[in-house]
Amino acid sequence: LALNLLKREKTKKRGIRGKQLNASWDHSYLLKLLGVQPDAI
Repeated sequence: LALNLLKREKTKKRGIRGKQLNASWDHSYLLKLLGVQPDAI
């Protein structure tokens, strides 16, 4: 599931590993990958 979410995300020009690291550092990017609105939390 997580790998498919990272593969279909096209706004960042990075590899899968780079997107994983970015999602671990940036919670807003992680929420964007998961399709969750930050205001809804």
